[in-house]
Amino acid sequence: MTEYTVEFVGTGETIQVSDKRTILQACLDAGIAQEYSCRVGMCLACSAKIVEGEVTQPAARALTEEEAESYALTCMARPQSDLVLDRGKYPPSIEVAATDAAAADD
Repeated sequence: MTEYTVEFVGTGETIQVSDKRTILQACLDAGIAQEYSCRVGMCLACSAKIVEGEVTQPAARALTEEEAESYALTCMARPQSDLVLDRGKYPPSIEVAATDAAAADD
């Protein structure tokens, strides 16, 4: 088991996360207010932009393969290196879905 440092942009918060735990689990244990909802990689509520580092997140079904290179779903993502994450940043697919939903309502 390897421990990595996860730093959150703009908050001053830093935690240690094992490569066997999700980033969300570590945040909740440390008392860090990380947004989440489904906890199964589908809703994007826990999304964060990967500024530096790498994660593994094979069950992050809401992300395209391309998005999974730049975004982490903290409920599924496990660190593979030290990380810098910008929480509350969402992948482009969520913007497309919101635009499509708004067009359907018109």
